[in-house]
Amino acid sequence: MAERKINPWVKLGLELGPVLAFFAAYVALKDRTFVIAGTEYRGFILATAGFVPVMVAATLALWRLTGKLATMQVVTLVLVVFFGGLTVWLNDGDFFKIKVTIIYTLFAAVLGFGLLRGQSYLALVMEDVVPLQREGWMILTRRLTAFFAGLAILNEVIWRGFSEQAWVYFKTFGLTAGVFVFFIAQGGLLSRYAAEEAEKK
Repeated sequence: MAERKINPWVKLGLELGPVLAFFAAYVALKDRTFVIAGTEYRGFILATAGFVPVMVAATLALWRLTGKLATMQVVTLVLVVFFGGLTVWLNDGDFFKIKVTIIYTLFAAVLGFGLLRGQSYLALVMEDVVPLQREGWMILTRRLTAFFAGLAILNEVIWRGFSEQAWVYFKTFGLTAGVFVFFIAQGGLLSRYAAEEAEKK
């Protein structure tokens, strides 16, 4: 099914809204504890409990409006539900923090496996959106594989070596800014290897 166009601000809101909602909930609840059914929960756990259904609702809304979800979005949603559920069920915030490491490690591993086979799996899911020559796809895939691996390592360093609050700020703003800057930095590559340029030669 072809992806339907929607207002870019609506799309951005659905993609970033859950993360910002989690951040707002964490800031409001981080210094508080709550006793529910005889069990004490920190604010971080309750912020996570709220994030999961918000993420599900936003992803379903995005699918409903566009008629399509990227593989990355589906995998991310599954891991959010699984590790978010473990976080609340076991009352342990580490599960939610390690989710980020697993997501980026998985993406890096899949892309890296494709590179070992001489293929760009990134091109398989994005070539309709970003037409590039094969060499351009291979370069972009190598860069993105290294970038994802770096984010996985960085997440491990931050959640294990810094405060919970530092990790929340990193997840909310650091990761978002990092991904944005990475793709902005690929502008030269995208121009150099644009498929339409190859057709003119």
